Amino acid sequence: MKMAAALLSTLALGSSLFAGAPSGKKEATSAAVVHFTDADSMRVQGEQRFRANCGRCHAAPQKFPPRMMATVIRHMRVRATITDQDMRLVLFYMTQ
Repeated sequence: MKMAAALLSTLALGSSLFAGAPSGKKEATSAAVVHFTDADSMRVQGEQRFRANCGRCHAAPQKFPPRMMATVIRHMRVRATITDQDMRLVLFYMTQ
């Protein structure tokens, strides 16, 4: 479980580093990006996002291997039109 948390943190950091190179001008963003620092807050946020997005059609999650769960969530991300950050939080919640 700690390895999954470390992997998720690494992926989140890597994606934020490559999200865009800083330019000389300020960029206006409409959506605020929230960075979570501890596993408990990520789990709580993931559960909330699961209930808001996935819970409309699905029951509480079963335990699946993390690779399988990641595949399912990526597939459902497109169908449910959730954000990338929501997908990561739900994945973290469902693999803990």
